[in-house]
Amino acid sequence: MATASARPNQPNQSVQPARSQPEPSRPARGAVLAAATLTIMAAAIIAPSLPAMKADFAGTPGADLMVRFSLTVTSLAIAVSAPVSGVVADRVGRRSLLVFGLVMYAVTGTAGFFATDLYVLLATRALLGVAVGAIMTAVSATITDWFDGPRRASFLGLQQVFASLGGVVFLPLAGLLAAVSWRAPFWIYTASALVAVLAIRALREEPRAEPAAAAARPDRSRQPSADSVTGHHTTNRTDHITSRITGLYLLALVVTLAFYMAPTQLPFLLSSHGSGPTATGAVIAGSTLSSAAGALAFPVLRRRLSPAAISTVSVALLGAGWLLAGTAGTVAQIAAGLLVGGAGVGLAVPNLNLRLSELAHPDQRGRILSGLVTGIFLGQFLSPLAVEPLIQLTGIADAFIWTGIAMAAGAALAALGTWRTRTAQTAHRQHDH
Repeated sequence: MATASARPNQPNQSVQPARSQPEPSRPARGAVLAAATLTIMAAAIIAPSLPAMKADFAGTPGADLMVRFSLTVTSLAIAVSAPVSGVVADRVGRRSLLVFGLVMYAVTGTAGFFATDLYVLLATRALLGVAVGAIMTAVSATITDWFDGPRRASFLGLQQVFASLGGVVFLPLAGLLAAVSWRAPFWIYTASALVAVLAIRALREEPRAEPAAAAARPDRSRQPSADSVTGHHTTNRTDHITSRITGLYLLALVVTLAFYMAPTQLPFLLSSHGSGPTATGAVIAGSTLSSAAGALAFPVLRRRLSPAAISTVSVALLGAGWLLAGTAGTVAQIAAGLLVGGAGVGLAVPNLNLRLSELAHPDQRGRILSGLVTGIFLGQFLSPLAVEPLIQLTGIADAFIWTGIAMAAGAALAALGTWRTRTAQTAHRQHDH
């Protein structure tokens, strides 16, 4: 894996189409980045409303569990629906999918304001997840269509920056509105309608890349006598790329599962230090800001480090941050741990986006990138379920410590594997000479 990742563009050199489309306009780039701000924070907007929502629906059987589920069902719906969005992006087009997602986001998001039945509210939250999956898939596919090389890395970093800044802006606003009424934060979702208008005006649908990709692939119908060894080599190469893509999906799931301990477990950790909701919100917002800082640093690191090295660094930062948070004796130390961990995630997401876009055929890029969306939001959904047994066994602080140890150990093993592979390659080259 380390050998392939040292030359990230190699797997796709034979299938990358020539870039004939003009440079995207500023309004087009603005529309895509504005859409990115609506994604990561989508489910969490109603988090400040949950206590009052629970009180309002107290007469509904199972209201306690279902009110909590109204937060997580959105992440589950994103994870389940994203692969379908990937197919639509490749077959119908990025712009059409993005506009559909933005309109659906505005409608299903604000529908919660009018819902008087808890089951109806849950249905609107699930449909919101479908919209977010469509937006995230369309945004990532559009960016990777627009740019190559360092510019692609830079813009994918910007995508993560704007996604993080969306949380910085919208989550505190949701808290202020929830103080007025638990239903008021649902109006934040109307921002999507403005982005939809901008996307309709600024973006144009690019022709699908199937013809270029198909022309670049070998025409096996015209090569009935092709050497079986060549066919076997091609199959092995395809299997290798598939295994790498699957590994990247799993990495996204694990990293998100660990990082989502911040919003789901941090309030309880901070309460043991005597902190209230205001301090909790500030610390989580700080981790979102450091995630944006990590994403801004990604293009610079990408020019100096291989994708595998950046993955190792990002996991190591997350592990170090969680170790610091778990062993902290003060709120300031916990905040410092969250800042370090947030920077690691800020590096991880654009790096995963870039690696997958380089491995994917242009006509399958939407489907491949949608798998990353599934991994990220499945990690969000599973995080409380996966961490709860550890918390019951060790306590919240120790759960952060053990998670940090696991992440740091994984990073160390990855670094060791990369070093051993490169040493073996160097020895092999010297032997050949």
